[in-house]
Amino acid sequence: AVCNNPWTLFSRTPRYPLCYVAFFIAACVLDFQRAIALVVLTSLAVVSKSYDLLKKYKGDSIKQCFKPAGRWFNSNLKWIKWVFIILVVGLLVVWLAVDTSKRPDQLISFGGVCMFIVLVFLLSAHRTEVSWRPVFWGLGLQFCMGLFIIRTDPGFIAFNWLGKQIFLDYTKAGSSFVFGNLITDIFAFQALPIVVFFSSVMSVLYFLGIMQWLILKISWVMQITLGTSPTETLSVAGNIFVGQTEAPLLIRPYLKDMTKSEIHAVMTGGFATIAGSVMGAFISFGIDASSLLSASVMAAPCALAIAKLSYPETEESQFKSKKNIKVACGDEKNILEAASGGASASIGLVANIAVNLIAFLAILDFVNASLRWLGGMVGYPTVTFQMICSYVFMPVAFMMGIPYDESFTVAELIGTKLFLNEFLAYEKLSHLKDNRLSGLDEVINGERQWLSVRSEIISTYALCGFANFSSLGIVIGGLSAICPPKKRVVSDLVLRALFTGTCVSLVNACIAGESF
Repeated sequence: AVCNNPWTLFSRTPRYPLCYVAFFIAACVLDFQRAIALVVLTSLAVVSKSYDLLKKYKGDSIKQCFKPAGRWFNSNLKWIKWVFIILVVGLLVVWLAVDTSKRPDQLISFGGVCMFIVLVFLLSAHRTEVSWRPVFWGLGLQFCMGLFIIRTDPGFIAFNWLGKQIFLDYTKAGSSFVFGNLITDIFAFQALPIVVFFSSVMSVLYFLGIMQWLILKISWVMQITLGTSPTETLSVAGNIFVGQTEAPLLIRPYLKDMTKSEIHAVMTGGFATIAGSVMGAFISFGIDASSLLSASVMAAPCALAIAKLSYPETEESQFKSKKNIKVACGDEKNILEAASGGASASIGLVANIAVNLIAFLAILDFVNASLRWLGGMVGYPTVTFQMICSYVFMPVAFMMGIPYDESFTVAELIGTKLFLNEFLAYEKLSHLKDNRLSGLDEVINGERQWLSVRSEIISTYALCGFANFSSLGIVIGGLSAICPPKKRVVSDLVLRALFTGTCVSLVNACIAGESF
């Protein structure tokens, strides 16, 4: 079944809209302040539906009215483009001059953005073929979203509200019934049930068509601005909500005809973001929910931008318009089957998280024991994997805007995330946050016990992504199973996509450092 509009289910019976209007009016009359979130969501839905209806019934006539303006625009496109570029550069220079005078640390973060872009360009597969439109538009969208979310009250309130809707407290109702008091003492019974619940909710949203509609709208915005193909844009937009092997399922029928650059962008989007179900587990650690959510959203346009810089398009894409791109709904017959199927589907993910944590924590302890033994041979018995990472990635952490004395600790987190996985890195970050909240001394016996709030936020953005070596097998196996003819292409490009996805997360952190 093809589902591009969730409102079809809502509008089949005329009384449903009338009932909702009555409910909406009652909620606003009784307490408008309490109903603000409902007003915003309803307004967005009305605007979107109005646009769809206007496009469907009056789209052709509107196009005819604007044809003279379109011809004038195309004939003067060259100088309009230069005026726009000069205006944007001028505003950026003014912003840097005015804003960084109040916050000098932001200039370092801006330098970090420039450094990572230059690095990716130097390592690009086809430097002479780079199209700068997706690069600048992607970074511009990401920067604007960062300013809106972090600097403005509406953006901060909106994402803070969305972060609280992960329903951690509601999950306890189910997990406490099954596991009892064990949920307060054992990680598996405390954090992993949120994955089950979120997977079930996502399955219901897919059944209703809401998730497909949202993904299509986000991909449409990125497609018309960045100029990327509908297929790769749709997959990257899907990565905001689902995992690196689930998002390509949205474009499964089209994968076999996609170019190498498009396949690379699909993989980069998977490495640069995290799945919504896993996000819930991180929030249960104590990681800031609004930062995690905004990091995943901001990473989508940046992933397309950096992907097109790392592996530019050199082939002719077969997908020029989104009209022939359809997103399939699930096969469930009703909403209860969707909820049950989503919960059942999460069993493999929960087991995968648990066994990976066991394995990687054990491996990390073994590696540290080996390094201490080898280091002891030459008079350095305290050397560990974390210590090596702290020196190797310290310049990276510093260029993100982390203060020098905290950059070694953040570098450990980056190394842990890249070489092991993001779960271990976020677990360590949550431990540092708990130490700060509990009032521990900043440094004990020469070891830093906590980070500043700004460094915590930047680190949250830097760690938000599946870009680690343990994910390579998942991506190769997942995409090869979905589209066997592209197995060779996936294998050839996966390491480049891993590097690109890592750079996306680091650029994301730099943008957060500029905005915070």
